[in-house]
Amino acid sequence: MRFSHTGPAPARRDDWQTLKNLWPYVWAFRGRVILAFSCLIIAKLANVTTPIYLKDLIDSLGAPASVLAVPVAALVGYGLARLMTGVFGELRDALFARVTQGAIQQVASQLFRHLLSLSLRFHMGRRTGGLTRDIERGTKGIGFLLNFTVFNILPTLLEIAMVTGVLLWRYDWVLAALTLATIAAYVLFTLRVTERRMVYRRTMNTLDSQANGKAVDALLNYETVKYFGNEGYESGRYDHDMRSWVDSAVRNQVSLNLLNMGQGLIITVGMTALLWQSALRVVQGSMTIGDVVLVSAYLTQLYVPLNFLGFVYREIKHALADMERMFELMAHHQEVTDRPGAKTLQTRQASVTFESVDFGYQADRQILHDVDFEVPAGGSLAVVGASGAGKSTLSRLLFRFYDPTGGAVRINGYDIRDYTQDSLRAHIGIVPQDTVLFNDTIGYNIAYGRTGASQDEVVAAAQAAHIHDFVTSLPQGYDTQVGERGLKLSGGEKQRVAIARALLKSPPILVFDEATSALDTRTERAIQEQLNRIAEGRTTIIIAHRLSTIVHADLILVLDAGRVIEQGTHAQLLAQNGRYARMWALQQSRTQEGALSAEASGMPAPAAAVDGPDRN
Repeated sequence: MRFSHTGPAPARRDDWQTLKNLWPYVWAFRGRVILAFSCLIIAKLANVTTPIYLKDLIDSLGAPASVLAVPVAALVGYGLARLMTGVFGELRDALFARVTQGAIQQVASQLFRHLLSLSLRFHMGRRTGGLTRDIERGTKGIGFLLNFTVFNILPTLLEIAMVTGVLLWRYDWVLAALTLATIAAYVLFTLRVTERRMVYRRTMNTLDSQANGKAVDALLNYETVKYFGNEGYESGRYDHDMRSWVDSAVRNQVSLNLLNMGQGLIITVGMTALLWQSALRVVQGSMTIGDVVLVSAYLTQLYVPLNFLGFVYREIKHALADMERMFELMAHHQEVTDRPGAKTLQTRQASVTFESVDFGYQADRQILHDVDFEVPAGGSLAVVGASGAGKSTLSRLLFRFYDPTGGAVRINGYDIRDYTQDSLRAHIGIVPQDTVLFNDTIGYNIAYGRTGASQDEVVAAAQAAHIHDFVTSLPQGYDTQVGERGLKLSGGEKQRVAIARALLKSPPILVFDEATSALDTRTERAIQEQLNRIAEGRTTIIIAHRLSTIVHADLILVLDAGRVIEQGTHAQLLAQNGRYARMWALQQSRTQEGALSAEASGMPAPAAAVDGPDRN
C-alpha cells in the first residue's frame, strides 16, 4: 500500500480580505466598539501622563533640604493617573467581551447554516474531521484576533505615538527619532521573518486537518477497519501525516527562536542608545535626573508590550491563517438555491412528474437518460432495476439535493425549482436505504420527523412501525441512547425507527428506498401492510429489489443504466415477458428454494432479492 502524498501548503490569501470578511460581525456591536475604544484612549492618556508626574515628584524630592516639601499635587496626579489606567482598561475589556463572543457566535451560526445549505455533492466529498477542525481553529482565531488587536496592538501603537509626541514636546528630536527608529526596525524585522514563517504554519494546518480527518474516518468506520485487519494500515497513514506535521512544527519553532533573538537584539540596542543620549544630556545640564527617570519609565512601559507585540503579531498572523480556511467554507458556492420569488408549496395532494430528465454527478458520467414518468396525486410508482441503474438518484432529484442537467421534475405541474426548498422537502417523507441516526435517544430520532410532535404522537408512530414493543422492553425506553450513527441498534431496528420518523412527518409524498430491506420476513410483511395503509391517499414512490412488495403499484418502471426500458403494471410487465418478467421468475424460484430449505430446517422462509443494495 502507498500512502497519499501530502500536497503543498495552500496559497496565501489576502489578510485584508479576511479582516474585511470579519468586520461586519464586529460592527454589528458598534455601540460597544465605540465605548471600548473611548476607554482605550482614556486609559492610554492616563498611562502616558504617569511618568510625567513621576518626573515632577523626583525633581521635587531632589531639591535642597531647606526648600524640600511633600509634592502633594504630583503624588495625587500620579495616583489618579495609575487608577484611571487600570479602571478604564478593565472597562474596555468588559465592554469588548460581548463584541468578541458575539462575533464568534454570529460567524459560527452563519457558517453552520451555510454548511447545511450546501449541496449533497459538497457533503459527499468532505472529510468530517478536517472540516470540524477548520471550524474550531477559525472560531478560536476570531477570539484571538479581536482580543489581541484591541487589547495589545492598538494600545501599544497608540502609546508609542503618544510617547513620541511627549519626547518631541519636552526634548529634542534625537530622542524621538531613536524611539521611532527602534520601533520601525523591530516591526520591519518582525514582519519580514513572520511572513517567511507562515508557510510552516499553513503546512501544519493542512497536515493537522489531514491527520484528524483520517483518524475520525477510521474511528467512524471502526468495524470495517477490524473486518479487514487494517489497524496497522490506518495507524501508518495517521503516523505518516503526524511525522510530516512534526517536521513542520520543528521548523516553525526554530524559526521562532531566531526571530526572538533578533527582536531582543533590536530592543537592547535601542534602549542602550536612548539611555546613553539621556545620560549625555544630564551631564550637559539640559536634562534633570527626573527627565532620565521619565525616559526610563517610558522605555520600561514600551518594552513589555513591544516585546509582546512580536508574539501577538505572529499569533494574529496564525489566527488569520486559521480563519482563512473557515471563510473559504463560508464563500463556498451554494449549488442548489431558491429562485428569486420562489413560491411556498402548500398542498395535501401532490402529483409527481419527471419530464425528459437527464442527470450526472460528474460531467463525464451521466446517470439518467431522458427519464419520463408521471405519478398522479395519491398514486403509487415502483422503480426496480439492477444496482447502479439510477433508482436512488430519482429520490435525490425529487428532494432537490441536485438539479437535473436536462428536463424538469414537477410537482402539481410546476417545476420544483419554482418552490422554496424548505416547503418542497416539508412535503416529502423518506425511509432511506441506509438509515443513519443521531447520537441521541430513540425518542429524539423518531420525533425528528416532526420536531413539535407530542410524546403520544411519537408513540403512535413507533407502534405503526412495529418498534414500540421493542423500545418499551429496554430499561430506558424511549430515552435509550442509540450511539454514533445508531450503531447500538441493529439494521432492522434502525430501519423501523426511520419508518416511524417518516410516518410521524405524515407528508403528501412518501419515498420508500428499499424501506424493509433489513427486516426479517415476518416483520416485513407486518410493516408492509402498515405502509400500504399509511400510503393510501398519498403519492408513493417505492424503490425496491423485492418485487413481491410492489406488485400492487399503479405503475412499475424498470431502469437499466439510467434508462427506462419497461413500464406498466405488474400484470402488463409479466405479459411483456421482458426484463421484469425474468426478474420475477428468478425471485420466485429463489423464494421456492428458500421455502423448501426452511421447511426442511424448521426455520422461517427467507425473502429473496434481485440484487445487492443500490448506491445510486
